[in-house]
Amino acid sequence: MVKSILVVCTGNICRSPIGERLLRQHLPAFFVASAGVCGLMGYAADTRAQEVAALHGVSLEGHVAQKLTPQLMREYDLILAMEPQHLNHISAIAPEIRGRSLLFGQWLHTRVIPDPYRKSHEAYEYVFDLLGRASRQWAQRLSH
Repeated sequence: MVKSILVVCTGNICRSPIGERLLRQHLPAFFVASAGVCGLMGYAADTRAQEVAALHGVSLEGHVAQKLTPQLMREYDLILAMEPQHLNHISAIAPEIRGRSLLFGQWLHTRVIPDPYRKSHEAYEYVFDLLGRASRQWAQRLSH
């Protein structure tokens, strides 16, 4: 039974903080956190990610980036990654975790959630929309 989710992206400053907060909204009984394969340890969420999230009523306040480690992953029931390369990284550093690691966009046609870092406001909006749709799909499936 899944009760904890770790959301993974590259730096843990754009996609995974947004995905984490959206899942927390949709799955309040779950423990949700995030990390990055190249985690920019100690950094706040990217300014543009914060702005776009706030426009949609989601606060990234208090987010502090952390690096993905085998120890961290062992603490979670489900690991949701943004792209196949992240799943490859998970397999490389903790092969035993791969069986409970899936793409955040698993239930979307695109499956991959592209990195908006240093791109346009529209790129962040697009990613926020994908994360929103994907988090609703996860909530629907995990709530039953």
